[in-house]
Amino acid sequence: MMKFLATAALAALVSFPALAEDIKVGVTPGEHAQIMEKVKEIAAKKGLNIEILEFSDYVVPNQALADGDLNANSFQHQPYLDNQIADRGFDLVSIGKTITTPMGVYSRKVKNLGELAEGATVAIPNDPTNGGRALLVLAKEGLIKVNPEAGLKAGPADVTENPKNIKFSELDAAQLPRSLDDVDAAVINTNYALEAGLHPQTDAIAIEGQESPYANLIVVRSADKDAPWAKALVEAYHDDSIKAFINDEFKGALIPSW
Repeated sequence: MMKFLATAALAALVSFPALAEDIKVGVTPGEHAQIMEKVKEIAAKKGLNIEILEFSDYVVPNQALADGDLNANSFQHQPYLDNQIADRGFDLVSIGKTITTPMGVYSRKVKNLGELAEGATVAIPNDPTNGGRALLVLAKEGLIKVNPEAGLKAGPADVTENPKNIKFSELDAAQLPRSLDDVDAAVINTNYALEAGLHPQTDAIAIEGQESPYANLIVVRSADKDAPWAKALVEAYHDDSIKAFINDEFKGALIPSW
């Protein structure tokens, strides 16, 4: 009888989630928020309750995480995180990869980059890593040449050849879709493109290659990198159902990176 009771008690214990914790995760609007909503469903089965907070820019989510207002965030790639750590001294670390969002060039005035006129204006993100990324997309398309020594942080001053005398308008990444009526083309991050109804595979006049080093990340404070909830969050994101959702919902606009 005692053995039966002990077995029943053990069964009761393992039938409940091993983890019971509430966390706050910061995301940017669009695909990061949509995917995290699905991750939230998976995580709940593990006993991890996620509150999702959306941020309209790339700066605040890391500051909020560093300040302890968030437990994790999911919106940025490694070059951007490295730049934030170097510039702001954040003690943050990646605990898992999420998606790669290929950056695209969009225009309401031309159908390809070859149609850009002399002195055309092209808008790019104004933060160092995404701005450099945008210039490298344009360089890959042959529109400009960039000093290779500038690496991933290239800026307009690092453009070494500019046959069409392209002018670069540096804007906040979230504002780029709204700039399309005012510029000849804009290089836009996929999350902001999708939010504005632009699809990289059908609307972009040029797009970043799949060899891009810009896989996005789940980021936490270094002190939390081995926390049970951090492991549960990554496991929930890397669930096969999340990969299937990304492929079905975004149809190639996003690439699962795990």
